[in-house]
Amino acid sequence: MWEWLIPVLIVVAIVVIAGIYLWATYNSLVQLNVRVDEAWSDITVQLKRRADLLPNLIEAVKGYAAHEKAVFENVTRARAETLNVAGPAEAGVAEGHMQQALKSIFAVAEAYPQLQASQNFLQLQQSIVDTEDKIQASRRFYNGGVRELNTKIKVFPNNLFAKNLGFSERDFFEVVDGAAISEPPRVQF
Repeated sequence: MWEWLIPVLIVVAIVVIAGIYLWATYNSLVQLNVRVDEAWSDITVQLKRRADLLPNLIEAVKGYAAHEKAVFENVTRARAETLNVAGPAEAGVAEGHMQQALKSIFAVAEAYPQLQASQNFLQLQQSIVDTEDKIQASRRFYNGGVRELNTKIKVFPNNLFAKNLGFSERDFFEVVDGAAISEPPRVQF
C-alpha cells in the first residue's frame, strides 16, 4: 500500500538536494561577482589617484625642462586614456602606455639635479611610487577574484547553468605591453 511512497520520497529528496545545490551555487557566484566588482572599483580609485597626481608632476618637471613638450604630451595623453577606460581590457592597454610615459618623465627628471633636489618633486615622486604599489596590489586582488569566479563558472556542473543565471566570465586586468611594466619606473632619491 505504501510502496509508491518510497519512489516519491526519493524524487523529492533529489529535487530538494538539487535545489539546495543551485541556491548555494547561485549565492556563491553572486558573492564572487560582487568581490570582483569591488576589486575593480579599488583599481579605478588608484588609477584616478595617480591621474590626479600627474598634472602636479608635469608642472614640477615643466619648471625645469619646459622644452620636453613631447614627454608632457605623452603623459597627458596616457592620463586621459587611463581615465576613459571602460573595462580591464582597455585598462591593460592604457596601463602599458602610462608606464611608458612615466618612464620617460622620470628619465627627463634625472637630467636635472635641481629638480631631483626639489622637495615638492620628491613628494610627488614618492606619492606616485606608493600609488603604483597600490595599483599592483589591487590588480593582484582583482585578478584573484576573477580567477575564482571564472573557475566557478567553468567547472561541471556549474557550467550547465551559470550562464543561464546571468553569470559570465570576466576579463583579467593584464597589461597588453608586458615589456612596459617588466621594469617599473626608476625613481632615484
